[in-house]
Amino acid sequence: MAKKALIIGIDDYTSAPLNGCVNDAISVSELLGTNGNGSPNFDVSLNLNVKTKAEMLSLLNALFKGDSDIALLYFSGHGSEYGGGHLVTPDHNGYDLGVSMNDILGMANRSKCKNVIVILDCCFAGNLGESFTTQGTESHLGEGVTIMTASPRDDVAIEYDGQGVFTGLLIQGLRGGASDITGRITPASLYSFIDQSLGEWEPRPIFKTNISRFLPIRTIEPQVSKATLRKLSKYFPNKSDELVLDPSFEFTNDPTIDHEVVEPYALEKNVNIFKDLQLFESVGLIEPVGEDHMYFAAMHSKSCKLTSLGLHYWRLSNDKRF
Repeated sequence: MAKKALIIGIDDYTSAPLNGCVNDAISVSELLGTNGNGSPNFDVSLNLNVKTKAEMLSLLNALFKGDSDIALLYFSGHGSEYGGGHLVTPDHNGYDLGVSMNDILGMANRSKCKNVIVILDCCFAGNLGESFTTQGTESHLGEGVTIMTASPRDDVAIEYDGQGVFTGLLIQGLRGGASDITGRITPASLYSFIDQSLGEWEPRPIFKTNISRFLPIRTIEPQVSKATLRKLSKYFPNKSDELVLDPSFEFTNDPTIDHEVVEPYALEKNVNIFKDLQLFESVGLIEPVGEDHMYFAAMHSKSCKLTSLGLHYWRLSNDKRF
């Protein structure tokens, strides 16, 4: 899959310098460059303290050219609400503040890249995607375009301890906080992670998209391997089934171990199944029935069943989606 990312961080503004944008851009570029297992991910172009509007426009045009599967823009710096919103460049002069958000949206909408993702950590970033000419709040996104911003159209982005609050959460999400059980991190899961982490008094992140399917923008080592997840539909042939347990599933219930044991004694086949079941329980896919822990469900010959989350992954397993 062909993926490229343009990462821009600007601290060096003459009139109002910033402190954390360059460091934020470096951190994001390092995470997007590789997946959690070290495999290559995005082909990253990292650009720090871009000086001029012309330079930024050149970088943007290069990003949106071609037909990559994913073209991603991350910007951290000053933003302005004037004229429908701008990414401010250090050479701003009067009303010529930098690159307009309307121009960025136009480039994104016209791009032949299959998926375009724009992530802005700047003030008034929520203007991106809205119509400046009609003063409306409706979004005008081309097919395949996704926008995620640190702030609404009329609010500022905030820094704390030398880092943008939004990007700090974005980094946590990319490190794994926003992954699903299979290790996939998508724009939607990143936004959900960030949104849930912010309080009502903090600037609300904005998410806009016009796509039919999310592609992962980073993967990490899965909490449960796909090979193990595929066993869900084997252990539970029907989604409403309960898997009946007994003491033979518990590996410590072995007469060679010096403590009280009960029949039936541990069987290797059942012990191996029980290890999978305990892993499923640890990530919330199954739960014991009538007991607080899987150990007691086995020792007391109870059962276990799918949780609501487990039912989702059971369908994926049953339908051979991974």
